[in-house]
Amino acid sequence: MPPASIDTPRTAGDRLGGHRHDVLIVGGGLVGASLAIALHDSGLDVAQVEAAAGALPPVFDQRNLSFADATVNALTALGVLGKLHAPAPPIRRIHVSRQGDFGRVVLEARDYGRDAFGQVVVARDFGQALEARLAELPRLMRYRPARFLGIEDGDAHGRRVRIVDDTGEHALSARLLVGADGSGSAVRDALGIDARRHDYGQVLFVARLRAARAPDGSAWERFGAHGPTALLPRGDGHFGLVHGVDAADADAVAALDDDGFLERLQQAFGWRAGRFIAVGPRSRYPAIALRATALTAARAVLVGNAAQTLHPIGAQGFNLGLRDALTLAEAIDAHRDDPGSAGVLAEYARRRAEDHARTFAFSDGLARITSDPSSALGPLRSLGLFAIDRAPWLQAMLVGGAMGYRGDVPRLCRAPA
Repeated sequence: MPPASIDTPRTAGDRLGGHRHDVLIVGGGLVGASLAIALHDSGLDVAQVEAAAGALPPVFDQRNLSFADATVNALTALGVLGKLHAPAPPIRRIHVSRQGDFGRVVLEARDYGRDAFGQVVVARDFGQALEARLAELPRLMRYRPARFLGIEDGDAHGRRVRIVDDTGEHALSARLLVGADGSGSAVRDALGIDARRHDYGQVLFVARLRAARAPDGSAWERFGAHGPTALLPRGDGHFGLVHGVDAADADAVAALDDDGFLERLQQAFGWRAGRFIAVGPRSRYPAIALRATALTAARAVLVGNAAQTLHPIGAQGFNLGLRDALTLAEAIDAHRDDPGSAGVLAEYARRRAEDHARTFAFSDGLARITSDPSSALGPLRSLGLFAIDRAPWLQAMLVGGAMGYRGDVPRLCRAPA
């Protein structure tokens, strides 16, 4: 039985007349969909407002997602990873260096008793796997295509919101409103929650890259003055590429033909992964960080990029957002009688505080210090890389965070006993 949706409504009169839900998730991307799946056994009335219908949202493109070990555990338990069509190759080695500095850090999963630090999944394939899993949830109401318009006056027991679809505007209410609608969150704005934003002045080009040597399980991160150049092993024998450039140069880089772009990449990255021989279509995204000044409001909560958006350096964005969703699901599960209560919101905010602060500080600090052109920082960065490569305790700290084991870890993120 398919989930209820705009085209197969559970109760059309209820939907159009202001149906009351226990949890209303605004956003159909990676984190919102994962939260809906995590809540499917709760017995609660869960609904989702999604802008797309019949096609995947734009976020599910050819970008490559680096799933930390904790994320792999959770998505396996949620029944999502088993629905991937393409192989998700393991990351067995992480190699970090910076152009112009000496020293490098090489982390080997086997040194920590692990087969891998995580896996690499193409966003589009992951979106299809999420959609297949959502289709197995008959109790989930999906309003799609529909758009969140705003919040109306509610009461102490719920939030009342308005959405619009191709038939007009409609009212809904929920005991808990979840903003999972990305960096430009309309829910966050409607709640009156401010967000601190930082533009790194970089544009990131994303593409599929072919090298003379096939991927061997290594993930490469090469820092430069205008952002990182990262290579992730894909299951199709190519690399997933992220290449950062100064925002002022982005149009000129976009105008390069494939040969010119490959030459630029080779100069920025070097020859560690061999000669680059082909590149696919390129997409571009600005490098911007954002942090909401609060995670919760009365009977409302922010998760994923609506709460915090990271520089993609270190590939922690979705991993952090998934831990948001799973922690919220656990807090709701402990208070099913009232999923939007002050106790649920306080528990969520308390449990997420350390992970948010440490992950954001790591991502932001790494992005700033590795792109700082100051000549005085070069020797310090080099000494830092040199020290980390030779200090097991420092490596262990990095590995724990990279694998998703930071702060209060949700149950599903832990390896099964």
